[in-house]
Amino acid sequence: MDLCGHLGSGNGGGRRCAQYRHRDGGWHIGSGSPFCSDAQKNDPRRCMGRSRGGLTTKIHALTNQDGLPIRYELTPGQAHDAPPCEQLLDGLQPGQYVLADKAYDADWIRKMIWEQGAIDVIPSKSNRKLPAEFDVDIYRERNKIERFFGRLKASFRRIATRYEKTSANFLAMIKLASVRLWCQFYESAA
Repeated sequence: MDLCGHLGSGNGGGRRCAQYRHRDGGWHIGSGSPFCSDAQKNDPRRCMGRSRGGLTTKIHALTNQDGLPIRYELTPGQAHDAPPCEQLLDGLQPGQYVLADKAYDADWIRKMIWEQGAIDVIPSKSNRKLPAEFDVDIYRERNKIERFFGRLKASFRRIATRYEKTSANFLAMIKLASVRLWCQFYESAA
């Protein structure tokens, strides 16, 4: 076998074969890393962040009164809960109740809810100087949101363990799972 990998000597010797050689000395054309490889580890499009449990992504959801999802936002695990509120709470109906946990206790969030004519039901953080009042009986309905997340993660392992690398793919899987939850709800109601 000659230097070009041919059986016997051929015309042109090694110079003719040089055009088919990979720059690293390999023989396969197109070998090596692809030009359009996956997103880098620190790419913001992945929405992957470090939290106490390791690499995580937070799912922020707006649900209806039955605990069925309407809108989603994704953030890295270490990000605070409040920033995606602007997208989630856009377009509230007057008189609608907005139930949220203490992480959403901020004056600007409450103001945004009030400006749309909705009613906030958010408990105050322990460090708030003037605690805001909220209806405890209505706040008990927030368990429907927690049950939604429980169903989402218990029924769809792919979402609980996040198999997808990019946030767009992860969000697509969440939406597919949500369609299934909506269908199950309407099947049981019929």
